[in-house]
Amino acid sequence: MLPRELKPEYFAGYPPESRKLVVNYLGTLQQLPLSFVPALLRELIDYDFKFPAERKARERELANLGSLSIGQVKEWFKGFSEISLSPQLEAFDWAKSPAQFVEQLAAHLWSTHQIDAFRMASNDYADRLRSAVPPEAPAIPRLGITVIGQGVASYDQPLFRKLRSHGAYFSGVKPENGLRRLLDAVVARATAHPSPYDHWYIDGGEPVDHSPAITCVSYQRLEPARAALLRRMQSELERPGMGPEALRTFLARMRPSDLGMDGMRSDRPKDEVLGHFEVSLLTEGSGTQIFSTVFAQWAAREALRRAQPLTLLVRFAPRQRQKPMNEMLSAVPAAAEVDFAGSLVDADMGAYYNWLNQQRLPGAEQSSFLVWFEGHSQALVVGPSTPRGTESTSSVDLGQLLAWTV
Repeated sequence: MLPRELKPEYFAGYPPESRKLVVNYLGTLQQLPLSFVPALLRELIDYDFKFPAERKARERELANLGSLSIGQVKEWFKGFSEISLSPQLEAFDWAKSPAQFVEQLAAHLWSTHQIDAFRMASNDYADRLRSAVPPEAPAIPRLGITVIGQGVASYDQPLFRKLRSHGAYFSGVKPENGLRRLLDAVVARATAHPSPYDHWYIDGGEPVDHSPAITCVSYQRLEPARAALLRRMQSELERPGMGPEALRTFLARMRPSDLGMDGMRSDRPKDEVLGHFEVSLLTEGSGTQIFSTVFAQWAAREALRRAQPLTLLVRFAPRQRQKPMNEMLSAVPAAAEVDFAGSLVDADMGAYYNWLNQQRLPGAEQSSFLVWFEGHSQALVVGPSTPRGTESTSSVDLGQLLAWTV
């Protein structure tokens, strides 16, 4: 089937809002090449479970595509139109299963040596789209906060080395009530600028009490889902012929109900958008099921990429010490030995990645970032008004450091 043959009934299995959006732009989709349309449908099929920032981006993209003339469509998609596809791909029911088509397309592109041409076409399209539909600036400057070193009594190696040239390092921070001060700052921003999924708290362990105005994701509270996923993975891996590609397809089809998550959280109303996000963290991330530091870092990356929050507080927690893979993947693991020092090293690098990912978002030049060694006197601030590459030994509290981010 080719895009020009698309009909509304082909999307009967899509969620309601997704189906409505796709059918509304059906005429536009019919004009686009087969090497492009399924990738767009892969994003649109989960429209009902996307964050507001993602929804708006897809809506603006479709509106732009719908505004192109026939000549402009040919110009924009010339590279995609030149991609040669196999009869098997053309016969695939890609409207119903766009993600599976994209997987098979990737294998086809590699085997036919067209991957470079496809990459060039994709980059050209992305450049044109950015020019035609530039990203919107955030309502207020973004603030990122990362807390590292939970449970570490002492550490004599330098911290924040990759961030020091970008901001100001403080060695006289008063640690009393530090985490509460940071959470209060997140709540204050959420109260002043209330909007869904714009203010986040991600915890690599058990989260502390927080306002319901904040979107919270926690490694510890997802423990039942993590165990259920590992059991499902082990069961699938025991099946004959199950390899990495088949396992990836299996994981991509996971839904919250498959992991028993529908009735898991009694501390918040049912949130399908957040539930699907949590499933994606466990099924798309490598190591998010077994290492709390990996979970926190990946969750922060995905929250920034997808939700583009105005405020993000990430608190790393100690992870288990490295063990044989079969033990770590066990759905009924033995008592984990905690690696405090190794977790701090992981989190220190994770803080740097959090800052880098924040810098990729619109308004990066006005964004601020704070990282603190939990319970200790070391912190670092990066912001538009913060002198770079400086150090201070003055006695300050975290509230005063937050003032530097304004």
